[in-house]
Amino acid sequence: MDPLYVSRIAQLAAVLEVSGYPKPGNVHRTRDFDDMVFEDFLVSGVIIGDTMRLAAERGEDLSDLTDLSVAGIGELILRAVEETRSWVSTNTNLGIVMLLTPLSVAAGMVDDRDLQGLREHVNRIILQTTSEDAVNLYRAISIADAGGMGEHETLDVNDPESQERILKEGITLFDTLKMSAPWDLIARELTSSMPVTFNVGFPVFRETVGEYGMNLAVVQTFMTILSRFPDTLIARKYGEDVAEEVREEASDIVERGGALTDAGLRRVERFDRKLHKNGWNPGTTADLTASSLMVGLLDYYSDQ
Repeated sequence: MDPLYVSRIAQLAAVLEVSGYPKPGNVHRTRDFDDMVFEDFLVSGVIIGDTMRLAAERGEDLSDLTDLSVAGIGELILRAVEETRSWVSTNTNLGIVMLLTPLSVAAGMVDDRDLQGLREHVNRIILQTTSEDAVNLYRAISIADAGGMGEHETLDVNDPESQERILKEGITLFDTLKMSAPWDLIARELTSSMPVTFNVGFPVFRETVGEYGMNLAVVQTFMTILSRFPDTLIARKYGEDVAEEVREEASDIVERGGALTDAGLRRVERFDRKLHKNGWNPGTTADLTASSLMVGLLDYYSDQ
């Protein structure tokens, strides 16, 4: 795919995700947080465009190669996070960048609508990452100040000795994500061939966008993901029981139509107010919604 087209799709995925209303528990067009506002996410979505274009250009160069370790996924993630931080003062998009970067590289490697090829290339790219990629990812996590990511018993993103050990022992980005996968759904997604994105989020978006429009398709995609997977950001901050409670309520709402019926939409709005009141922010679900949107928009705009 054309790198400029890929970068625009990535930007659209990021800004349409945050614009989804009412996307329960998160910043959206009518609700801000104390430390970050709607416009911060819009700015962040636009700013990553140059890096996503570079990612797709690298994908073009790699399309005929079997060795994808030179893609530099970690460096691209770090670059996007650094660019974002030069414009906004808080972590708005680390998870989105981690998901959209390999998707952008893979999109540069395939023809339009080759979504199976897209998925296969994402998996190959992650499997062939390097220790340098891992170090750059740790640097990006540290800059973003994303609590709970990249920390486990023996490695810590904020410990220089951990980065030295990664390089010395050849621990790859895939290896570090695999360590985090038990408690971080984004790490699990990237090390498992992106099942939430391709098997759950994208199909919901594709099936709803034509009839219900972009906004409701975004909200329904978000709600469906949340209804099936306890949000790991909520779990890290408030415990697994709270994450499961949120998932169960989302599941009940989706079973009754979710955002696609008038009664369901009113329940989504009440759910949004409840989550905000309690400070329960399904941020991981929002990131996975963005990756689902990127795949969905690559498909949707190929028909335009």
